[in-house]
Amino acid sequence: MQRLRAFGILFTFVLVTLPGIPWQASALRFNLPRRKTFPHRYHKFLCKLFGIRVTVIGKPVQDKGVLMIGNHTSYFDILVLSSTAKVSFVAKSEVQTWPFFSTLARLQQTVFVERTRRSQTGEARDQIRDRVLQGDALILFPEGTSSDGNCVLPFKSALMGAAEAIVGTDAQGNPIHVAVQPVSVAYVGLYGMPMGRENRPLFAWYGDMDLVPHLIEAVKTGPIDVVVEFHEPLTVDQAGGRKKLASLTEKIVRDGQTRALRGGMKTAARPEPKEDGAELTEAAA
Repeated sequence: MQRLRAFGILFTFVLVTLPGIPWQASALRFNLPRRKTFPHRYHKFLCKLFGIRVTVIGKPVQDKGVLMIGNHTSYFDILVLSSTAKVSFVAKSEVQTWPFFSTLARLQQTVFVERTRRSQTGEARDQIRDRVLQGDALILFPEGTSSDGNCVLPFKSALMGAAEAIVGTDAQGNPIHVAVQPVSVAYVGLYGMPMGRENRPLFAWYGDMDLVPHLIEAVKTGPIDVVVEFHEPLTVDQAGGRKKLASLTEKIVRDGQTRALRGGMKTAARPEPKEDGAELTEAAA
């Protein structure tokens, strides 16, 4: 029955996604407002379909360009984060070679970066900076890889150079830098019960795990609870430089994940914030 349920969910996912591809492509082609709102609504639906209940703490920056810095555990992070805010992602260049999923990434205006070649770091930094200056909310996973969901790996500072971009000046003529918002993601519950360390790898995708078999097993395993915490924004000058910004955001994100993991289902039971009179994650509940 679990396998039938999993294939039913995946079939529905494909059935819904295929007509959504030309719909989103046309929005991008003609620069329509739904190019931002459709991925947000689409991922809300997917969270409900996959049985992912998202609890949101804090409020995402959405009224201006922002670089969001978060920990990375699974491909489910994309669904979870996009269901809570109108965002695009920064992804490694290898994602461009993935069948089907690369198309979905492009349709969400993902910025692809080459992490292994230092000569490409400046170009990637400039792409991220330009998108943020255009008013986009971009999510960067500075760990450089995904983890087992039980910890946060060290943050790499290279791509955080985009945070040094100046977006204006204050009344005294001092430069105002790009807003940086740390975001913590924690997988805390399984079937309505606290998720132990041994269960998180069922949803965490890391190392040399194969994507499709892992996805099928994750869907078979059952509904999960995830806590997302949007921390207070800061800037590179407040942190004291790019490397200090990486260290500070790493600590903030790690502390947020630790609180959520320790709080477990009590944290997941918190009421979610409102957005324009509706729950941010109404479709993910």
